[in-house]
Amino acid sequence: MAEASLIRTYADRDAERALFRTVHEVAVGYAGVEVSQVFDVLRRRLVGVPGLDDHGLRRIAEEISVGRDPSGL
Repeated sequence: MAEASLIRTYADRDAERALFRTVHEVAVGYAGVEVSQVFDVLRRRLVGVPGLDDHGLRRIAEEISVGRDPSGL
């Protein structure tokens, strides 16, 4: 039982790292670009991420558009 929980914890951590890494890559490559373009890139790159809807993607895109990296990396 504890082993299954630990495996889920590692899987969740790995998924979160992948999410932040992707956001960071987009932030580096698209800083200063129009929000709609950044949004489109994020939407393509982050397909199927649980809990991340269009509103969340738009907020991230807005941050990247003004030159911020919301990933924290």
